[in-house]
Amino acid sequence: MTHQSIATIAAQAGNHLDDKKAVALPLYFSSNYRHDSLAEAKNFDPHQGYTYSRIATPNRRALEETMAKLEGGTAGFAVSSGMAAIQLALSILKTGDQVISLDDLYGGDFRYFRYLHAHAGIGFDQWNGKHLDDLIAKLTPHTKIIWLETPSNPMMKELDIAQVAAAVHQQNPHILIMVDNTFYTPVYQRPLTVGADVVVHSATKYLSGHNDLLGGILVCKDQQLAEKYFNYYITTGDTLDSFDSWLLLRSLKTLTVRVKQHTKNAQAVVKYLQADPRIAQILYPGKGGMISFYVKHDQDVAKLLDNVKLITFAESLGGIESLITIPYYQTHADVDIDQRHRLGITPQLLRLSVGLEDAKDLIADLKQALDQ
Repeated sequence: MTHQSIATIAAQAGNHLDDKKAVALPLYFSSNYRHDSLAEAKNFDPHQGYTYSRIATPNRRALEETMAKLEGGTAGFAVSSGMAAIQLALSILKTGDQVISLDDLYGGDFRYFRYLHAHAGIGFDQWNGKHLDDLIAKLTPHTKIIWLETPSNPMMKELDIAQVAAAVHQQNPHILIMVDNTFYTPVYQRPLTVGADVVVHSATKYLSGHNDLLGGILVCKDQQLAEKYFNYYITTGDTLDSFDSWLLLRSLKTLTVRVKQHTKNAQAVVKYLQADPRIAQILYPGKGGMISFYVKHDQDVAKLLDNVKLITFAESLGGIESLITIPYYQTHADVDIDQRHRLGITPQLLRLSVGLEDAKDLIADLKQALDQ
């Protein structure tokens, strides 16, 4: 069958792959695999067979193939964290190359950008996401990658990936458009199908959805680029282990229903926040489970964070359990303070990952915390 829906691909993750006909793909703990003959060993294809778990395992391969289908790409790669996926994506850069990124991203991205600039001589510039002409003006002969995140973290900027890709590729078709799709997932957005070249996820978040594993995903469109990534990732060995691959594959089966319920709950919470006079402004793109909002008074920030009982004051996002963070001090502490203030990342900005609890209970928890 071809042209299956996202829901079907996700629900069928890992099915029909076990040679013993198990419906759910079993968990393979083996670190190595035997060869039946010298001839087989001589002609071994690492893209097809199994020899050593750093190179491939049945669980990781099933996960990678499922993610490639979900994102509409050629090949997928499962690694140990979201930052490992970003490292893999940028591994193709050489000294003197340039990356232009959106100015609003997860704080760890900027920490890694600074590292690459200082230790590898990679150039970096930023674009505010407003006018395409401004982005095009920043392109140089050294520009290799445009790095995007939409909606952005935590300011919820939305970009038209197709427009950005078309404009950049018209200037230089060899520049790669890379998109962090952690917030929307393939349920709401498939960047590779509208002009992007590479997509990454912190799989720790919505793809996993249970706050119980660490992982990253990269999917790319070009087969030659996929081969470069494959050679890098089996050499560095930063591959996802079989157990976490199995857990993540299982989680994907409920991705579509989870994401839709996250949206429904978030929309209800936004409606409450809009009516609460203690909330100054809400940043919400209309779908997904991520909300950023400003609290009017400093004392209400501490009151809310110190007194939530159902919602957990913790970093991360995308899980069944609702989490609230203060980006200024937590997720974006590594962003230069001037940039934080320029973007609007202040000590009054909170980021709420709306989980799958009953929305009425979440609203009651926010209200009782603010009422303290």
